[in-house]
Amino acid sequence: MNFYIVDAFTEKPFGGNTAGVVVLEPEAAFPDEAVMQQVAAELRYSETAFVRREKPPKGAAAGPAEFSVRYFTPRYEVALCGHATIAAFGVLFREGIVPAGAKCINHTLAGDLEVVPGPQIMMQMAAPQHIQTMHSTELLTTLRKAMGGLQPDALAPLPVEIISTGLPDLILPVRDSAVLQKLQPDMEALSALSGQLDVVGVHVYALSPEEGSTAHVRNFAPRCGVPEESATGTANAALTYYLYRQGLIRDGAECAFIQGEAMSRPSRVHTKLTFRNGRPDIRVGGPCAIVARGEILTEFENSL
Repeated sequence: MNFYIVDAFTEKPFGGNTAGVVVLEPEAAFPDEAVMQQVAAELRYSETAFVRREKPPKGAAAGPAEFSVRYFTPRYEVALCGHATIAAFGVLFREGIVPAGAKCINHTLAGDLEVVPGPQIMMQMAAPQHIQTMHSTELLTTLRKAMGGLQPDALAPLPVEIISTGLPDLILPVRDSAVLQKLQPDMEALSALSGQLDVVGVHVYALSPEEGSTAHVRNFAPRCGVPEESATGTANAALTYYLYRQGLIRDGAECAFIQGEAMSRPSRVHTKLTFRNGRPDIRVGGPCAIVARGEILTEFENSL
């Protein structure tokens, strides 16, 4: 199996968010789930994407190139991962498997989604869902404690909500970027609370007053074995829908989220919200940089 190490949401290596990408032979079966899990654990990135090109139905008219992608964290499989999708289709573009601007179909456990590869890869997210607004004073107090003892006045006067665009994330607004950058969550407590709420993690944001960006964000997902991520496509898509629900952006809005600053891995995640047939459609995109490539040897090859 050929693998790649790719930095997503950055044009330069050693920025953005790193994902493993394994490109299978066209129409090959996916390896056993245990093998894919072992590969993801060996590569140690927050997600590793396994990509397989699908054979078009016999006699079917020419259409978009179709791929099936499965995503594994070091601990378990997830339905969708934004930065790993950007990485995967960036590899397919750079290796000449798909041309720039071609509409591709990405078959995932979160549904069939459109991806347009090129120097800037744009991907469709799963239909956004508002799952819950947190009204419980007890839960909000537990959340503030898990986030390092946040005082009530450190929060922005906006609701805390659980939103999904393929994966459920808890969206937490804070007063300003200074509060955001000083966060030091209790990872054990945050993991327990994430499990209780059945969310991937907590996506914290502070609206940005400067021109050219919408908000600065940080993402914590210790429940998945990822203390902090430097760029998260699904969570920023969820944040985009949250901002729409709060009346802060409108149909047609394009957003730019700055992430990874506290990790010295700055990234810029672009999103666009449009309504199609009365339903919200969110696209997430950005560039990527291939850092390394190699081959994962089989047990047979290692036994020679």
